[in-house]
Amino acid sequence: MIGYKFLKSHCLFGGLSEGDIEMIKPLLKEEQYGGKEIIVEEGGQGDRVYFICDGSVEVLKKVKLSKGTVVQRIATLEVGDTFGEMELLDVQPSIATVRTLEPTSVLTLSNMNLYRISKMNLKTYTMIILNLARAISRRLRRMDALVAGSLSGSEEGKSEGSS
Repeated sequence: MIGYKFLKSHCLFGGLSEGDIEMIKPLLKEEQYGGKEIIVEEGGQGDRVYFICDGSVEVLKKVKLSKGTVVQRIATLEVGDTFGEMELLDVQPSIATVRTLEPTSVLTLSNMNLYRISKMNLKTYTMIILNLARAISRRLRRMDALVAGSLSGSEEGKSEGSS
């Protein structure tokens, strides 16, 4: 099992005491994946958050174009990053596919075990939920910046073409 120091350095466990983390550790499940292995499938039912302990993954999204559907890489995640936060909170199908780029180990926290934390210690549960919200907010800000950049790039292209 991954140690206290690694978990404490992870954004989802920020603000938690060593005792809080020790209480959570038995609820975390370790999983190992090989290279180019799908962990989460777009449209599949997600019920857990994943913490990357070793290795890296790519996040892939199907994009419908007039000529058909293509798969676009939208992010690369590495040690210390998480994925699956949205599905953990809203219990909706996964919005993207996550595939390993190399052998990867992750820790997972299921929706059921998050519920168990709420029953064991409401303060710890609240801090984890707040940290999940912060992680989602940071990711949304990055995506907003990417979208704004691509839109301003296309607007510049239109301006140049019309001069």
